[in-house]
Amino acid sequence: MSRMDSEDRLLFNILTFPVSGVIWIAEQIAGEVDKQFYDESAIRAELMESELRCDAGEITDEEYLHYEEILLDRLRVSQKRKA
Repeated sequence: MSRMDSEDRLLFNILTFPVSGVIWIAEQIAGEVDKQFYDESAIRAELMESELRCDAGEITDEEYLHYEEILLDRLRVSQKRKA
């Protein structure tokens, strides 16, 4: 009976490995995306880029203020996570 249990477990692991592998990969990707999304230096670079685009007339003042608000919110979240 014990041998049957181990065979069943092996079969289960073989059949579910593709799914668990995909889940693991998705979790790794999500973690990296989250890390990059809340990276303070990247957020500051986006803020500077938005300001330069506004100064160059590529975006309006309203668009700049909208981007700035979003980016500052991300920056606050990033800083809270570090605390």
